[in-house]
Amino acid sequence: MFLRNTWYMAGWAGDIDAGMLARRIADTPVVIYRREDGTPVALHDRCPHRFAPLSRGRIAGDAIECGYHGLRFDGSGKCVGNPHGDGRIPQAAEVRAFPVVEKYTLLWIWLGEPSLADASAIPDFSFLDDPARRRVDGYLHVQANYLLETDNLLDLSHTQFVHTNFHFSEAILKGRHEVTQSGHTVHSNLWCPDGAASPMFAKRIPGYDGRSPVDQWMDMRWDPPCLLRLDTGITPAGRPREEGGQSFTAHILTPETETSTHYFFAHSRNFRVADEEMDEAIAHWQRVGFGEQDKPMLEAVQRAMGTTDLMSLKPILLPIDTAAVRARRIVKQLLEAEEGGAR
Repeated sequence: MFLRNTWYMAGWAGDIDAGMLARRIADTPVVIYRREDGTPVALHDRCPHRFAPLSRGRIAGDAIECGYHGLRFDGSGKCVGNPHGDGRIPQAAEVRAFPVVEKYTLLWIWLGEPSLADASAIPDFSFLDDPARRRVDGYLHVQANYLLETDNLLDLSHTQFVHTNFHFSEAILKGRHEVTQSGHTVHSNLWCPDGAASPMFAKRIPGYDGRSPVDQWMDMRWDPPCLLRLDTGITPAGRPREEGGQSFTAHILTPETETSTHYFFAHSRNFRVADEEMDEAIAHWQRVGFGEQDKPMLEAVQRAMGTTDLMSLKPILLPIDTAAVRARRIVKQLLEAEEGGAR
């Protein structure tokens, strides 16, 4: 079961610059393309005639033409062209159109009640289109429920075991973890003062000797159902954060099915912004850390669970699980409210 009255990331804005993007989101097949004026359009990716995916057709001006029998549908989902016989268009020949917006260089889609779609409700990811910052993006298709990905990101203590070669530091293991909540937003913050830098964070301070004490932080913001922003940084011990190397990373999880997830991530930094070696170090971390360490672990967890209902298995809970449990409770409450409103 998925929330419908919410914004999901469908892809990067550039994904539709050269054509159509077909994607399954919350078990709904959608196709996204641009009108001739550049406005994005999102339609249910299924022709109502023989149910062929519209994404197997072609863009024709502002419309999309089904590749099976040539019916054309405009951006509102109405059939505007029938090449057969007298060209009469059946009254039921239409597909559902979904609200879609382009914001922060991302494509956002709303699968629920169209009148409720308010783009101002999309959480702040403005760091992604800040020209003063340097960005490294990535994407993974993960065979696990999106809430398992959320758990993983809201409990960053796992970095000390899954990502030892990148992030191990005694200071992080001993860090102070604080969880706060504001409305439906959960903050999971880890403050690690006066210790040696982790290998990855050490790259942010030119000439760092590997021993001098530093302050490190990893602050995660979660908004339902699966939008996360990570603020990480390092600075000489006792100095303001602004004097160190700081980055924001978008971790955006879009459910595909109950057991598969589109995982989008984008690292945006204010240090070594013209340094291509730093770009490659971050890209390497994303490939290995997310793709070769997190992904197989989460997929193994999903297979071992044999269900998407974690709580039905009665897992033991540790203090480090506090943020993840809160997030799951909020999603459950929103799902129940949405289901109740639909009755």
